[in-house]
Amino acid sequence: MENNIHGHDVMHMMVESDIAYTRDSLRVAIEQKFGESTRFFTCSAENMTADELITFLEARGKFQLIEGGFTTDPEKICNH
Repeated sequence: MENNIHGHDVMHMMVESDIAYTRDSLRVAIEQKFGESTRFFTCSAENMTADELITFLEARGKFQLIEGGFTTDPEKICNH
């Protein structure tokens, strides 16, 4: 059975880790935490792979650049 996880859960994971990610390190962290076959959804998209979710979040301005990569801010996580 395939897991379906909301993108907010990934963003919360990023905030809690308090580290800078690259696209590759974020994909690895997502796969380690949620599983390689997990699919992700958001308020406006569904059935995304980890790579597709990263692209989706980046395109919507959910990441902020910091030294060594990027992270996200809790204020960028919508609450609905």
